[in-house]
Amino acid sequence: MCDYSLHLVASRPAKVGDTLIATDFARSITRGFAAVGQPDVAVCLMPGTELAFESDVEYDRAFSLFGKARVEHKVARFRQINIHDPNVHHDALEFPGGQIVLVTRLTPGQRAIVLQMPAAAPAHGWSESTTLRIPELIDV
Repeated sequence: MCDYSLHLVASRPAKVGDTLIATDFARSITRGFAAVGQPDVAVCLMPGTELAFESDVEYDRAFSLFGKARVEHKVARFRQINIHDPNVHHDALEFPGGQIVLVTRLTPGQRAIVLQMPAAAPAHGWSESTTLRIPELIDV
């Protein structure tokens, strides 16, 4: 999914194996992911998508006065947070230590590969009574 502030930017869904770059989009007030060679197209992630970064993830702290911070992990799972508040950013990454970082705070230029997409409905054996496990949405 792409955050509300990316609705004016062309977008496409992520695919396993995509190399993504944290990007400032020209017609948006937020950051997101773009594919290599497509800097003006936002790549939208589904909750539960797993990413592997080239190096430890760097992000802007909540108040730019405090500079940048680093998460000492290279893998993360995409989540949506604060979904009940339509006026805030929702796209976030959750790291193995439990730390959550908004995608809009990622330092531009960082690269990540899409490792795995969340499981989808089975191609056969689907019925109205089948229950899917939906990735948990986190309210922060």
